[in-house]
Amino acid sequence: MPKYIIERDLPEADKLSDADLQGIAQKSCDVLKAMGPDTVWQQSYVTGDKVYCVYIAPNEQAIRDHAERGGFPLTRISRVSAVIDPATAG
Repeated sequence: MPKYIIERDLPEADKLSDADLQGIAQKSCDVLKAMGPDTVWQQSYVTGDKVYCVYIAPNEQAIRDHAERGGFPLTRISRVSAVIDPATAG
């Protein structure tokens, strides 16, 4: 199944409290549970004014549906074509 990087514009994301992040994560999990097992959130990275999320999903529409149902901002969806890391160097 395809993997996606989701970019979300969220002003002052890096200033969200642990409780705020927990609430966002719970909302995301609740929406995903209602959507069924095909869309999986792997992890997210919180930066200054953005959140970058890694999802496995059948298509981009599933990502859009998740964002709409959860009320999450959605700036860009990028399909991952390859993954490299230090082991790739040989």
